[in-house]
Amino acid sequence: MTRPEDAARKTIDDALTTAGWAVQDRRAMNLDAARGVAVREFPLKRGHGFADYLLYVDGEAVGVIDAKEVGTTLTGVEGQTEKYSR
Repeated sequence: MTRPEDAARKTIDDALTTAGWAVQDRRAMNLDAARGVAVREFPLKRGHGFADYLLYVDGEAVGVIDAKEVGTTLTGVEGQTEKYSR
């Protein structure tokens, strides 16, 4: 049986790939593989957990994708967003 996390990851991977991103696992990441690289399950600073995807353009971190359940609002996750920006 497919876990919801696995189904969400496939959907996000497919959307990123369609948009031209090279999607990679962190253990095999190669920031030179493409202009835009999306790295799955990227470890953040100690105590900040993992970003579902860290986005790089030309080797520079430019954004984060964090998957949430359908219907989750942005209210209440501001603290998590702040951690990502650090």
